[in-house]
Amino acid sequence: MRANPVWREGVEIYVAEGHGFAVFFYLLIILVPVEFLSLYLPSLDAQMWSGSASLFKVSAVTALMLIVYFALRVANQEFAPWRFKTLKYWLRDQGATPASVVQGHLAFLLTHCVFSLLLCAPLLVWAGAISRTPLGRVASTLGLLLFYAVSYGVWGLAALVLWERRVESRQVFIRCFFVALVLLTALFYLPLNPVAYLLAFLGRQELAPLAFLGWQWPASLVHFAFHLLLGGTGLAVHRWALRRELWQ
Repeated sequence: MRANPVWREGVEIYVAEGHGFAVFFYLLIILVPVEFLSLYLPSLDAQMWSGSASLFKVSAVTALMLIVYFALRVANQEFAPWRFKTLKYWLRDQGATPASVVQGHLAFLLTHCVFSLLLCAPLLVWAGAISRTPLGRVASTLGLLLFYAVSYGVWGLAALVLWERRVESRQVFIRCFFVALVLLTALFYLPLNPVAYLLAFLGRQELAPLAFLGWQWPASLVHFAFHLLLGGTGLAVHRWALRRELWQ
């Protein structure tokens, strides 16, 4: 991974030059007040949200939305876009293969997601300790956050390649994509929704199975299969768009 120039470029811009620190600042400046307010302020639904017992649920859901949203924006190169070299430079001038560019983009997305998770982890562990959430469930939640961030974030990479020369188009796309998926999954089949699934997982609630083709499909199986398909489709679109760019 260190030998991949596309990955090194992203790390240098976001870490060495500090352009990515704004993302981590936004994560903390939103997550910290949410944790504080959810602990000390009453809620409309006392059984669901208020007090220390549900602090970890509130913190985990907030971290989920923030990490996924910023993963999409980072993959879309919305922070310091003028510093990144174009696909034409990598594919034609440097002779990089589409596979190596895919690996570099994906490795950088994964690096960002891991850093974001490590930044949020102390706050989530603290919230879990206060709400007496088992350590295993806290660890599983961190794994789920990473899984969602990568599954959705690859569509930021796809948008980057599809509309490289139309910055506004790809910015609009990833925001509409994020909002539409969250809303549509909640409307059509709730267990597909990452927020609903995370809350059910933390609350140890059984989600309704999906009745399809005469079979009862377990909600967890449908949920993870959907997100694996979502991420795999995003990677396939990303790879196809890179090959199209090379042929043009």
